[in-house]
Amino acid sequence: MQRLYLLPSPSSSSHSPSANPNSSFILFFSSQNSITTNLNNFQTSLSTPRCSSRDSSSSSAAAAVLPYAAAAVSSNGVASPRRDVVPRRGSTSPAEKLPVVRRPLMDVSAGDEGDEGGSKSAAAIDAGLAEFAKKMRIFEPGERVVGSQEKPLAVNLDLALYKAKVLARNFRFEEAEEILQKCISYWPEDGRAYVLLGKTLNKQSKNSEARAVYEKGCQATQGENPYVWQCWAVLEKKLGNIRRARELFDAATVADKRHIAAWHGWAVLELKQGNIRKARNLLAKALKFCGGNEFVYQTLALLEAKANRVEQARSLFRQATKSNPRSCASWLAWAQMEMQQENNCAARRLFEKAIQASPKNRFAWHVWGVFEANVGNVDKGKKLLKIGHVLNPRDPVLLQSLALLEYKHSTANLARVLFRRASELDPNHQPVWTAWGWMEWKEGNIAKARELYQKTLSIDSTSETAARCLQAWGVLEQRIGNLSAARRLFRSSLNLNSQSYITWMTWASLEEDQGNAIRAEEIRNLYFQQRTEVVDDASWAMGFLDIIDPAIDSVKRLLKLDQNSSQDSLRRMAAIDDDRIEEEESVGSSSNGTDKEGESGFDLDAFVSEKLSLDPRKLDFLLETTRTYSPKKSREHLQQWRRAELCQWNTNSVIH
Repeated sequence: MQRLYLLPSPSSSSHSPSANPNSSFILFFSSQNSITTNLNNFQTSLSTPRCSSRDSSSSSAAAAVLPYAAAAVSSNGVASPRRDVVPRRGSTSPAEKLPVVRRPLMDVSAGDEGDEGGSKSAAAIDAGLAEFAKKMRIFEPGERVVGSQEKPLAVNLDLALYKAKVLARNFRFEEAEEILQKCISYWPEDGRAYVLLGKTLNKQSKNSEARAVYEKGCQATQGENPYVWQCWAVLEKKLGNIRRARELFDAATVADKRHIAAWHGWAVLELKQGNIRKARNLLAKALKFCGGNEFVYQTLALLEAKANRVEQARSLFRQATKSNPRSCASWLAWAQMEMQQENNCAARRLFEKAIQASPKNRFAWHVWGVFEANVGNVDKGKKLLKIGHVLNPRDPVLLQSLALLEYKHSTANLARVLFRRASELDPNHQPVWTAWGWMEWKEGNIAKARELYQKTLSIDSTSETAARCLQAWGVLEQRIGNLSAARRLFRSSLNLNSQSYITWMTWASLEEDQGNAIRAEEIRNLYFQQRTEVVDDASWAMGFLDIIDPAIDSVKRLLKLDQNSSQDSLRRMAAIDDDRIEEEESVGSSSNGTDKEGESGFDLDAFVSEKLSLDPRKLDFLLETTRTYSPKKSREHLQQWRRAELCQWNTNSVIH
């Protein structure tokens, strides 16, 4: 409890004949115990006569003026010389130029006063004032003291985090890191700065620094921020530390059992490890504690699709899109499932919905473009990939797929240009180098292909992409007759990914072509012996609807419904569907894959022009302008193009 004590100056006494109307007060902020202790020290150490209302005539002479001659105190609590004290306005007397303190009023006997020495009491008073100055600030009249470490307002944190996010998005990582470090110094208890700084470092492949930031964030937030735990778990999962990632996901769910990202990330981790039952249990807990979520429904739908339970997967995809109609990932995953089922019309409609949900999503444009190219619409596939690249000029995957299309349906030189541009955008993106090496091998440039494969392995020799690169390199060596090198490359690829069916069978085929039928059979047997058989629980298909809505359990208990009727009611609830989606499925099930582009009723050119402000006729020009992309240059190119269009329109108007 803070109390404010006002100690009047001598001229402020009502009994003084020379009371100054401009007299002011010296303010002290302290706790009750501290001020009482210091006042007691004053009372026991004062030696000069005390002022009393009984003797008002001698008050001005008896009141001891205590100038801060020995130790005048500045705003930072450190003693300063006397010359630093600012004189009062209108004062002429040297004594009145200094701030003064009147002694506390108390009645003492003359004997007590005589026992204390003058010099001893003055030293005690100075010591008491110095002790005061160390513990509290003194506000002089007309002077405002502001702390040197004053904490900014909370709104500055939000603005700084947004600015750092924009800088990181534009690959200005150093500036973003500097801002985030300042945020952490001012607001060490807020976990958002740690999360954003860790992600920024992770984008630069600074994994050790990111791990240190997450660990510091967990300590600063006392382990109560689930977002920091979850991001740390994702980092460890990326680095292959599965056991550590499980522990961190568990810590995130303990910090907040309603944190849906932790449950879902943990479930995805278990899925990749082949623990299907564990993943389903985690997803069920996510629905229980967090309610309906599109990502949980989507993951469950993908599990059902993988188990070839298509109808159950569709029901879950409907739940995902109902939970969030703007979820591009749910529409995209559903479209890929229909694509695998060869329902091309339904897949195309779902791709259109994915684009409408997120017009700039690079994954949607990429997957849709590859789909159209695979079903024979090569020109439309190229067009979709070009639109995606114009919207996402820093993404190398779109250029990689476009380069492969150009190589297959155009020329190798154009493909090389696109591969080179993709490698310049992200030199650490291994699939670009692998695909480029494959094309050079097909063109007969063996030395160049080996160089590109070696570049892929130099980036990361332990990833899944490295395993695929080693397998492709082994095929190259096999085709040119270097069998010993091919065997070593196949073996190295299997050391990284022992579950690759293609690599095992390619190696067995090599041995069989060389007449080693026994060795080929041994290799096939080794594959079947060491492979991980993922067995899904079919009984889940009968009970998965029970977790769709956690509120159904309480309703069943309230109405005391039996098991059969509750199952029927749940299935009826899950069967409710949007009429438009039902129409899509009926059209898709009857489709034989030969449908034309116009049957979907979606005008791609109009959508691109209205929603994205792009001219479909200028895609090649825009693709060329994104070669050396920067926001400023992009705006300049857009302005140039608009001026050219305006000049052309004016010319046509004059001609006609």
